[in-house]
Amino acid sequence: MNAHIYPPAPLVEENAGAWLKTLAKYRQPRIGRSVFELLVTVIPFAGFWAIAYFSLAHGFWFGLIAIIPAAAFLLRLFMIQHDCGHGSFFARRRLDDWTGRAIGVLTLTPYDYWRRAHAAHHASAGNLDERGVGDITTLTISEYRALSPMKRLGYRVYRHPLVMFGIGPAWLFLFKQRLPFGMMNGGALPWISTMATNVAIVMCAALMAWTIGLLPFLLIHLPIVLLSGAAGIWLFYVQHQFEETHWSAGEDWHFPQAALHGASHYDLPLVLRWLTGNIGIHHVHHLSSRIPYYRLPEVLRDHPQLAGIGRITLWESVKCVKLVLWDDTRRKLVSFHDAVNAGVRP
Repeated sequence: MNAHIYPPAPLVEENAGAWLKTLAKYRQPRIGRSVFELLVTVIPFAGFWAIAYFSLAHGFWFGLIAIIPAAAFLLRLFMIQHDCGHGSFFARRRLDDWTGRAIGVLTLTPYDYWRRAHAAHHASAGNLDERGVGDITTLTISEYRALSPMKRLGYRVYRHPLVMFGIGPAWLFLFKQRLPFGMMNGGALPWISTMATNVAIVMCAALMAWTIGLLPFLLIHLPIVLLSGAAGIWLFYVQHQFEETHWSAGEDWHFPQAALHGASHYDLPLVLRWLTGNIGIHHVHHLSSRIPYYRLPEVLRDHPQLAGIGRITLWESVKCVKLVLWDDTRRKLVSFHDAVNAGVRP
């Protein structure tokens, strides 16, 4: 757990909109640094993947532990894909897009389909009237109260950690992203993106099956994808599902406030911060999504008053799992237990 002491959040509460102009100077990527970031992620990923394969091929089972760091570097590749989707990695749209599409074959994530859903998430994060695209389904207490018993049970199952972080990654990366769910009527691009990615995945899998065998390929790459996917969903979860997050509706919703106070500063240890592409500095990212991930620490260095906003530590993030319902009265996320105490039957 980090021991940093940060200024309290109220120092910047009233100036969320002004930060848009302040942060603009950090939006320019450094091309050499971007290339370096890509290389120091791709090369270790390939290296650990190779170690896992040779361990499997020679019966050295302990060597399969290399799957874990390979998953960590695949997660980091997804963070590069994420920046490409925002046009912030190279700041050259064609180069960003094709880099993102190539990485999407490894992460099993159709880039253009995902980019559109993620843009909708950024445009509506923290807006109670615009939930449902690119986010985790979260009900208000009153909405939960209005459900039938069976639908309440379904919501409770959906929000259970074993489903959210266990079954969820397999469903999302292996099945859901094979078709443009949520955008079936969204024009040709989501279909082209998902189908082209599917074809590329099949071609790469066929090549690997021909080279090393289908079973060894599946025994190595599927655990890597599922582990990195679970970590990615966890990160996405705690970036928005923390107790003091900011949600509002109608005219009360304003982008700067929702961005700065509706996303957390997940203050991870240094190694995890690097492996996750600084995505924990999520409030700054939401306020100015064109800032390359490797420049986000510069923002906190130059403006330390931002670091205390929505800050949660690794230990504190574990407690966020129980936060499942939005309390309109107290304007905070609460647990099922708290909802029961508020008069809502389970």
